[in-house]
Amino acid sequence: MKKVKTLLLISSAAILCGKLHAGTPLAHITVDMSKELGPVKLMNAVNNGPSVKKPGGDQVRGNFEDYKAARIPFARTHDSINCVSGGAHTCDVNAIFPNFDADETDPKNYDFVFTDHYLDSIRRAGTEVFFRLGQTIEHGPKKYGALPPKDFAKWARICEHIIKHYNEGWGWGVDKAHTTHNIAWSNQFNIVYWEIWNEPDLDASDASLPENPRCWGGTVTNFFEFYEVASTHLKKKFPQLKIGGPAICGHMEWAERFICYCRDKSLPLDFFSWHSYATEPQHFVNMCHLVRKVLDKYGFTKTQSILNEWNYVKGWTDHWVYSLEVESGRFNQKGAAFIMSTLIDCQYAPIDMLMFYDARISCAMNNLFNTTTYWPMKGYYPFRAWSKLLDRGTQVSAKVIESRGSWSNANTGTVIKPQWGKPVGSFSVVAAKGKNGSGAIIVSRYSDDNNVTDIAHVTLDVPGVKLDNARCLLTDAVRSFTDVPLEKDADGKFLIRMQPNSFALVEW
Repeated sequence: MKKVKTLLLISSAAILCGKLHAGTPLAHITVDMSKELGPVKLMNAVNNGPSVKKPGGDQVRGNFEDYKAARIPFARTHDSINCVSGGAHTCDVNAIFPNFDADETDPKNYDFVFTDHYLDSIRRAGTEVFFRLGQTIEHGPKKYGALPPKDFAKWARICEHIIKHYNEGWGWGVDKAHTTHNIAWSNQFNIVYWEIWNEPDLDASDASLPENPRCWGGTVTNFFEFYEVASTHLKKKFPQLKIGGPAICGHMEWAERFICYCRDKSLPLDFFSWHSYATEPQHFVNMCHLVRKVLDKYGFTKTQSILNEWNYVKGWTDHWVYSLEVESGRFNQKGAAFIMSTLIDCQYAPIDMLMFYDARISCAMNNLFNTTTYWPMKGYYPFRAWSKLLDRGTQVSAKVIESRGSWSNANTGTVIKPQWGKPVGSFSVVAAKGKNGSGAIIVSRYSDDNNVTDIAHVTLDVPGVKLDNARCLLTDAVRSFTDVPLEKDADGKFLIRMQPNSFALVEW
């Protein structure tokens, strides 16, 4: 007991005497508007579209206007079953063509109604459709679409007619007598991206069929043969469209075998889609490099690499509930900063497009919209901020150096100056310029460490640009894309005070 008291006295004395304390986190950002790096990429695409208020009645809700305001470039139609009323009849191939034994050349055998309305809402929001040809993941004990089609060639022909329906108007209006709200077809759909299947590697097996297949109930070889039949047929019918897939869940050994098979068989692979979940943006950057390396290795140097499912996941079992708290719960601020930092870091990586999972309003992994009110949450604003960079169009050089502020000893008066260039961690920055002299900077501060609590001082230096009239929009614990004044520090540099897990957009 005496020893404990002694330690407490020593600790208290040390505090009173002024022990060295780490200074304020500092970050200094320098933007060179003359150094162009290339186009701003489509980092802010998502899975799924808006929810539209139903006509008439009361207790209506929707997120269409907010979704439209974010100016999402692409929406992937996977797991769309819960997006709209009638979702069980939406987007999946076996929902659109429910009787596989029927005549695929007869438009009366197709049920396009709910998919028509859903895709129309996406297009009216100004977003392009990225159509997943396949099935919703099936976690339950009975499988409806996860089993391989019994006739690969017929499945390909069914998809051919789905494409013709949306891009050419084939079979439009055949269900008119059975619907209360009809949509007139026009060439507004013009869907370019057609993805074959989703996560066939999730329960992959060479030796036998998976016991509980969630996405593909066949062998690895079955899928390779299936993709061969489907991709070859669709590319022959629609050479101008982008045919690809297969939206792997992340098994790179499986992926390399698939890409090698495509090379050996000379199969179409306009884009290679893949999924990844993590807690650090750097993980996605590393995966971008790995996927690009494998594609190039087998000669697919012009094939686009598209990460079209990603989000914060600490774990799928014990840490699953915590992951949901970051995505759409109490720690949504942290999830928002994670999203923003990932968009920024992947802009510098060899990737063509990111598609976040998920913007579906009924999904717990939806960081963007509250699942009860459908109002925007903090995770919505990274996507809206990125559209400001796309408005400018051209990425320019932006660098950040980090440090801690001066350390001081109140007892001796000793001051230790900042050590610039020694990373504190967590800062990401990107900048862009437009043809009319406009510009935008996004700086994000993310940390997966919940013990980080200090406010950071971030200074900006943009030679040749006066920031006096620039607008700063800050998202943190108490603000959601809120206008805040740009301060000036003692040296006259523009300053932003940033909480842990926050981000700021500066535009002029």
